[in-house]
Amino acid sequence: MKRRDLVLLLPAAAAFAREKKLTADDRMALLRGLTAEYAKAKVLIPRSKKSLPIAPTGKWDTEAWEKANVEFGPAARVGEMVQITKVRVEDDRVELELNHGLKTGPKWYERVEVGMGTSTTPISGRDNVAKAGTNIAIVFPKNIEALDVPEVKKMLGQVLDFEMRSVTETYMEKLPEPVRKAIEQKRVIEGMDREQVRLAVGQPVRKERRVVDGDELEDWMYGRPPGKLTFVTFTGSKVTKVKDMYAGLGGSTAPELPVQ
Repeated sequence: MKRRDLVLLLPAAAAFAREKKLTADDRMALLRGLTAEYAKAKVLIPRSKKSLPIAPTGKWDTEAWEKANVEFGPAARVGEMVQITKVRVEDDRVELELNHGLKTGPKWYERVEVGMGTSTTPISGRDNVAKAGTNIAIVFPKNIEALDVPEVKKMLGQVLDFEMRSVTETYMEKLPEPVRKAIEQKRVIEGMDREQVRLAVGQPVRKERRVVDGDELEDWMYGRPPGKLTFVTFTGSKVTKVKDMYAGLGGSTAPELPVQ
């Protein structure tokens, strides 16, 4: 090979060395690192069925966002908190579902009821479908190269503020060890308050209030059949009971799950 040819090949080789494709491990790290993260809206974020595009530079199509806001209304106003409830990593984009996305009608499982004997309780209902969700996506001009969670958060920095996480971490440090450990393990224990339950397992799919022997109780329900269902009961501001069960199709229930 002539020296001149070698000189021409060197820049191309250097560019190839810099281009590192997104690996399966990279994708998994993004899913784990972004799912369930909380952030505050820095701009009005509209509801939308299709993912609202954001460029890697942080800029977004204001016309498309305004059109979505006129059609569906806002998912989050400035200063309001949102949660990333689902992450998809495609070849040229990272799609994020916020607050369970935009739901337009009840699903089959939202009409299912579970219970024992003649007493049944709806798992969910139309009035309890999250109405403040949307979808956004960082769209790249070509296939995604190596990318990590801090880089994604930086790209979203003009829209979402993830720094509030440091406030959460400070709050966590002040909690009693059993409560802190339960939150880290994504489970609920007696004695937690509502904010601690939200930190551990997020927002419930349904809430109900009732009065028993003069005490006002509030039940939070998690999960949808078929699968594990968790019922969290508050007396006043604290959790006084946590009950797990498994529900199959048609609302049938199995015995309570063993205590872990």
